[in-house]
Amino acid sequence: MKNYKELKSGSDVRGFASDIFGNTVNLTDEAVFDITAAFVLFLSKKSGKPSSDLTVSVGHDSRITAEKIKQKVIEAFVLAGVRVLDCGLSSTPAMFMTTVKRGCDGAVQITASHHPADRNGLKFFLPSGGLDSSDIAEIIENANNELKSPATAKGTVEKTDFMTEYAEILRGIICSELGVTEADLPLKNYHIVVDAGNGAGGFYADKVLKALGADVSGSVYLEPDGMFPNHIPNPENAKAMESICNAVLSSKADLGVIFDTDVDRAGCVDSTGTEINRNRLVALAAAIALEKEPGSTVVTDSVTSAGLKDFIENNLGGKHHRFKRGYKNVINEAIRLCNEGVNAPLAIETSGHAALKENYFLDDGAYLVTKIIIKMAKLGLENKSIADLTDDLKMPKEAQELRFNITAEDFRSYGEGVIADLESWCLKNSGYTIADDNHEGLRVSVGDGWFLLRLSVHDPVMPMNIESDVEGGVLKIAGELAEFFYSKDKLDTSALKNFLK
Repeated sequence: MKNYKELKSGSDVRGFASDIFGNTVNLTDEAVFDITAAFVLFLSKKSGKPSSDLTVSVGHDSRITAEKIKQKVIEAFVLAGVRVLDCGLSSTPAMFMTTVKRGCDGAVQITASHHPADRNGLKFFLPSGGLDSSDIAEIIENANNELKSPATAKGTVEKTDFMTEYAEILRGIICSELGVTEADLPLKNYHIVVDAGNGAGGFYADKVLKALGADVSGSVYLEPDGMFPNHIPNPENAKAMESICNAVLSSKADLGVIFDTDVDRAGCVDSTGTEINRNRLVALAAAIALEKEPGSTVVTDSVTSAGLKDFIENNLGGKHHRFKRGYKNVINEAIRLCNEGVNAPLAIETSGHAALKENYFLDDGAYLVTKIIIKMAKLGLENKSIADLTDDLKMPKEAQELRFNITAEDFRSYGEGVIADLESWCLKNSGYTIADDNHEGLRVSVGDGWFLLRLSVHDPVMPMNIESDVEGGVLKIAGELAEFFYSKDKLDTSALKNFLK
């Protein structure tokens, strides 16, 4: 029996696919083949079809190991009798869309999101959406036991340019919502720059924006390069956001757009160089979604600010539902609410994963940006900008995340114990108000700020997020909590000690 359990990463498969940085390769050719073969078995069971009747698409981002892994994925599919659409360089959301537009029974994207160049992974889709963590656990278990679907004949492989079709879909959405045709060049009065971070997002500049008349001069890092030589392709990364801010200001653009490697996340920058990221991006997306469906619910992850909740509920007239971190957690919660009769048109994580009900609850950075550009064009007719939509969003003065490593062998039980002890500690001390609307860890309001302590889903780590509406507030809150944390002997509190120096 093999052991691929270390390759499970939430609802994805991820590992080291290259030793260029000295790490031992664990996403081996054999592992890729076995896991793909197990996915065929899973897909056959879910669809009720024999493997010889399945059609599956395969795509990849710009990573250096993409081609090698793709060949092993295709080999496993072909030996199982599957018809394969080889889509080449693709975005992750586009691969899901092959199940909608091309009738694929499943899809595989070869990606490790924003992680370093030596890593790679597999992300699987059904027509119903991305797989859940439990699905990956089942596939890994079958791969460990080398379980495969029986096949009577080899499958086939077809080279497929789906990204051109996907770009056409996005252009069609823009034209439809603006009431024009492509020939009208609806973006001809706009200068929009794109930073693709040398990932798979460069198509958006040429095949979407430029094709509709936008000036995309000043765009940067559109060429795929799996070594990511310019900056980490991650909208949460400070250097990446500095890059797109500089591109906007130097080219005097109306808007800047930045994608992560596989384009399932995005961030923006307005014409003044102000980042539309994290809480501000959530606020903007919420404003767009609630305009179409007033009074509905916006589902976010647990670390969103107090100001954002106030903005969604008091400025936009919606309802804010905080849930667990992890984009699949947020998406699944929105789907659950909708199934229970609660209208939740938007699920969005502060990392930039945004999924709209109108788009199959697919976390798609290009789709989110497309909706923002449509709104920008409509506001332009009123001599307004997208910045006007979030003018009333109260941003915290300070924000800090501290991460505590757990040294206990049973880290989950220990971490849960720390959270329970902290809750008791807060109840005994005046001025600490425990939130009643949080679904992860412990969120507490204190003075002019708040903090949230939670336990990582997979790792022996406890992140603590602190925000304050006054300068020096984060340091004050951290200092008040120090005695409690220092008393936990299996908690590495060096991050807190360094912060308080």
